[in-house]
Amino acid sequence: MFVASVILLMVALLTDGYIWFNFLRGGAALWSALHWLPTVALVLAIALAAAGVAQDGAFRAIVLLVVCAVLPKLVFTLVSLLGRLAGLLCHGAAPVADVAGAALAIVVLGCALYGSLAGWRRLVVRPVDVAAPGLPAAFNGYRIVHISDLHLGTYASAPGAVDRIVDTINSLNADLVVFTGDIVNGYPDELTPFMERLSQIKARDGVVSVLGNHDYCMYHNYAPGDSPEKAVRRLIEAERRMGWQLLLNQHITLHRGADSIAVVGVENSSRPPFPDRGDLPKAIGPHPCPYSIVLTHDPSHWRRAVLPTTGAQLTLSGHTHAMQLKIGGFSPSQWIYPEWGGVYREGSRYLNVNTGTGGNVPFRFGAWPEIAIITLRQ
Repeated sequence: MFVASVILLMVALLTDGYIWFNFLRGGAALWSALHWLPTVALVLAIALAAAGVAQDGAFRAIVLLVVCAVLPKLVFTLVSLLGRLAGLLCHGAAPVADVAGAALAIVVLGCALYGSLAGWRRLVVRPVDVAAPGLPAAFNGYRIVHISDLHLGTYASAPGAVDRIVDTINSLNADLVVFTGDIVNGYPDELTPFMERLSQIKARDGVVSVLGNHDYCMYHNYAPGDSPEKAVRRLIEAERRMGWQLLLNQHITLHRGADSIAVVGVENSSRPPFPDRGDLPKAIGPHPCPYSIVLTHDPSHWRRAVLPTTGAQLTLSGHTHAMQLKIGGFSPSQWIYPEWGGVYREGSRYLNVNTGTGGNVPFRFGAWPEIAIITLRQ
C-alpha cells in the first residue's frame, strides 16, 4: 500500500507539474489553485487512509480522484510529451498534440464521470447457456441466477440499487440463486440495512452462498473487544437469518424426482495477500454426485484445484470485478487473472466468472454490474 501510494503521488505531482509549467505558469492564480486542488485532496485522502481514519470514505475518494483527475491529466501529459518529441522532427506537431491530448483527456473525464455517477448502478442481465454432458434428465433446462461481490457498504448512499437487484433476480424466475462471496466491504454492519430486502430473493431451491475475502472482515479497524473472528461469526449468522444457505466447505444435494445434482460451497481459496480457508475435498465429500457445481470466490481456484483434483463440471466464481473497467473485450484485470470475466471452458467443464453485481468503490465503466442467468442443457 505504501509503495502504491508513493507511485500514485509521484504520477499526480509530475503530471501536475508538467501542465502547470507549460500552460498555467504566470497565469491567473485561481486557475493554478484549481489545478493543484485534486492532488492536494489526494494527499489528504491517502494520509487519512494510512492513519486508519474513515478508511472506507478515504479509499473511495482516492479512487474517484484518480479516475476523474489524475488519469485525464496523465493522458493529456503523455500525448503532449509525444507531440513535443515529434516536434523535433516535424515543426508544428506539439500544438496539434496538445489539442489532441486535451480532447482525449475530456473523453476520459467524461467516461470517468459517467462511471462514477451512473455506471456503478447500471445493472445488466447476462444470459449463459451451458452444455452439460452427464446432467440428469430432470435438470435439463435448470436455471441458476449467479450474483457476486455485492459489497453492500458501497450502496449505503444508494439503497434503491439493491431494490433493483432483488427485483431483477426475482423477475428471472430461477430454480436456484447462488452468491459467490464478498457481501460486505469489511464489516457485518454493512449488511444490516439490507437484510430484510435480500431475504426476499426467491428461487425454487433457495439461495446458496459462500464467503469471499472481504467477508472475513480483515479490512477494518476494530475497537477493543472486537475482532475479525467475532465479526465474521456475526456475518455468517446474518446471512443465515436471511434464509440463505451459507456453505462453509460443505455441499448440498438438490433433487428432482430420482435425479440429483450437488452444489459445493468452498470457503475463500486464494494466494496471499488474500485468505486461504478452502477445503475442496471436505466440501465435495466422499460420494460426489454425477453432476456437481462448485461455488468458489476466486476464479484462480478453478485451475489450481478444481480442474486437476475433481470432476466438477461447472464452477462459479467472482472476485475480479474486471477491475470495474472494461473497454470492448479488454480489462486490466486480465493482466492478473487468466479467467477474469464471462465463460471459460476446458473440454466439457465450465467456469463462469461474474464480474460483480456491486463494487467496493462507486465506479464502473464497461464492466457494468451484472446478474448472470445460467441455463443447464443436456
